[in-house]
Amino acid sequence: MCGIVGYIGSQKAAPIILEGLKRLEYRGYDSAGLAVLCNDELAVRRAKGKLRNLEEAVRMNPVDGQYGIGHTRWATHGRPTEENAHPHRDCKGEIVVVHNGIVENYLPLKRLLEAEGHVFKTETDTEVIAHLVEKHFSGNLEAAVRAAVKEVTGVFALAVIARSDPNKIVAARNGPPVVIGIGDNEYFVASDVPAILSHTRDMFFLADGDMAVLTAGGVVLTDLDGHPVHRQLSHILWDPIMAEKGGYKHFMLKEIFEQPRAVRDTTLGRVGQESGRIFLDEMDIRPEEFARVRHVKIIACGTSWHAGLAGKFMIEKLARIPVEVDYGSEFRYRDPILSDDTLTVVISQSGETADTLAAQREAKSKGSKTLAICNVVGSMITREAAGNIITHAGPEIGVASTKAFTCQLTALFILAMHLGQASGRLDDSASKALVQELLRAPGKLETILSNDAVYEALGRELHRAKDFLFLGRGIHFPIALEGALKLKEISYIHAEGYPAGEMKHGPNALIDENLPVVVIATRDASDPESCILYEKTLSNIQEVKAREGIVVALVTQGDEEVRKVADHIVEIPPSSELISPILEIVPLQLLAYHIAVRRGCDVDQPRNLAKSVTVE
Repeated sequence: MCGIVGYIGSQKAAPIILEGLKRLEYRGYDSAGLAVLCNDELAVRRAKGKLRNLEEAVRMNPVDGQYGIGHTRWATHGRPTEENAHPHRDCKGEIVVVHNGIVENYLPLKRLLEAEGHVFKTETDTEVIAHLVEKHFSGNLEAAVRAAVKEVTGVFALAVIARSDPNKIVAARNGPPVVIGIGDNEYFVASDVPAILSHTRDMFFLADGDMAVLTAGGVVLTDLDGHPVHRQLSHILWDPIMAEKGGYKHFMLKEIFEQPRAVRDTTLGRVGQESGRIFLDEMDIRPEEFARVRHVKIIACGTSWHAGLAGKFMIEKLARIPVEVDYGSEFRYRDPILSDDTLTVVISQSGETADTLAAQREAKSKGSKTLAICNVVGSMITREAAGNIITHAGPEIGVASTKAFTCQLTALFILAMHLGQASGRLDDSASKALVQELLRAPGKLETILSNDAVYEALGRELHRAKDFLFLGRGIHFPIALEGALKLKEISYIHAEGYPAGEMKHGPNALIDENLPVVVIATRDASDPESCILYEKTLSNIQEVKAREGIVVALVTQGDEEVRKVADHIVEIPPSSELISPILEIVPLQLLAYHIAVRRGCDVDQPRNLAKSVTVE
């Protein structure tokens, strides 16, 4: 949620920190601040609201210095005010801390510190950490931080500087992500890659229990007991320009239009075009272990959970293995049943989602191998997994996930094929046909995106609606859920996704002449089951029209039956039933986008939401 940026080197720190914080705006925040050591004094500037307020504070009262730390805050303890903004200071104002996470035992710690004479000035849990560091400080900052965090219960990503131990930034992690950047005689700390990508592509991620000490001479990495540790340096392939808008009005729109490339890159090197075979090389799971998988658990949150629901249909159809899909936030609290023939698939765009990570650890503790589908190389979830399918979406800046979702669907389809091949249930002929369908998907996505004017017109027509209903059957139901989520996330319109077959069990009561009902009514003419579902969905459309609802139908190109009854038609190219979700979601993303723009909403940074949910 919150964002951290730190810099030490030969350049002025404040502009680099502000630039990094700006690149983390997508995470969501309500205040911001920075601290720079300037003329042997710690200069702190903070502001409530948008970063421009902090920039103005720095412009009016400049800070100089070659190292410092900054933060964008998402309020958990304490109101979003300038006083509660980070960095937070000790009693003397000589130690400053920025912190992502939650100090669960901050109240007893605060009472203890107050009894010892410490004076608190804010409502935040983070200020406790600054006073703990002060309590343990005797000239060596990293030793004080080690002692302080051992008293903390909860999760944290920290960056700390001290006037009395200068030219040093101490960073530590237990939960939320921390990335260290290695530049040319300059070093960076951040909570996410885009913050420092314009300065260096060479980075490593701290693991839980790691501490990094950054000085002008380099980075020293230890655990919280002071023992040296080593982390693999990664070279990030994202071009810094990829993290910019590239001429689009919003990051979200840019990322929607990047989906053909992203899906193509996710398949690259993993599918044999001629053989139909699937190649997954990033695995510590042997082929015979894949062959003896008897159960699959999919764990995810939010949009990734919707991808997992679609993945259930893919895996059960192609591999004939039963699949359960769980919310990460629920999984570990129900004493789940797993065994060594269970494969647990965890899905996370960032690889740092707190609930999904905790669920992954629960699955591992019960003897299940875990496989991660993730967009960030070196993130915590990928490091703890026995195997990874790294999606190649590139940086996703908009809070509402778009290209990450289509890449997750692509990765799940590849995994479903791999499990089917490993078990012998998917033969060569079927594999070749499916691979050809998958390889045609990017071109079909380009066709869908070429009709953006259709979605803009729909946005103009429907943006005043107060409620929406999204319907789908079978593998299309998760796409209805995701379409509803996209609309509510960025337009603030109440929207529900529902199985179309459940209309008589409640949703029919909502339908009137003011309710737009988006129905996914595509079909694969070569699949008898798909045709049956199509006929039943057509009956649902007629139910809606009988109650005067406004029908927006998503159909396969050339469909004439639905056209006769629907108010609005959106066509997508014909596709295999299992590939169709990759295509179907794009019109729903564009519909949500154009409605939100019409309503004047902040598309890239919707209220009350953050990109990465790194605390429970």
